[in-house]
Amino acid sequence: MIKVGVLELQGDFELHHNILRELGYSSFSVKDSSDLESLDGLIIPGGESTTMSLLIDAFNLRKSILDFSEENSVLGTCAGLILMSKFIEDESKVNPLGILDIEISRNAYGRQIMSSVENISIESDSKIINMDVTLIRAPKILKVNKNINVIAEIDNSPAAVFDGKHMGLSFHPELNGSTIFHEMLFSRTTKLNHKNSEGINAA
Repeated sequence: MIKVGVLELQGDFELHHNILRELGYSSFSVKDSSDLESLDGLIIPGGESTTMSLLIDAFNLRKSILDFSEENSVLGTCAGLILMSKFIEDESKVNPLGILDIEISRNAYGRQIMSSVENISIESDSKIINMDVTLIRAPKILKVNKNINVIAEIDNSPAAVFDGKHMGLSFHPELNGSTIFHEMLFSRTTKLNHKNSEGINAA
């Protein structure tokens, strides 16, 4: 059984639990370092990135999350993407984790009153899938490292990125009931980690 935690410091995390349960994964609340033990993956949800950054440090979670990300998959949506980035344009209040080697601009798609639903296309199992996703004060990905794969765009800008272990999304797939990103990340990387572990044991 795949075990995925959702960081519950601030933001709308319950819908992520619903997605995980729909996929048949075990879903756990993460509020301190001990909650990360024995998990296969972690979700950093949307919310207010400045507040979340402060709370990560207040609860002494920064090192634990970074250590966890060395071996396990992390998915960040909206504010979670901001926190996972390496650089944030013109921003001093958020201390990013640097898990994804990308540069982003906070709230680049407009204020909350300008929230919108956009249609994106992604390729999965050699099939093109179209879906609606929701942008709420969404960050825009400005630059990506050569090791980052862009898996979806909005207005010709990267909106979903994947580096083989971690994934960041500008939008909220959970608000549209989309399970594909959670499944792509946690099913694939958990299988890879399991195979690597078997190889080490066999050696």
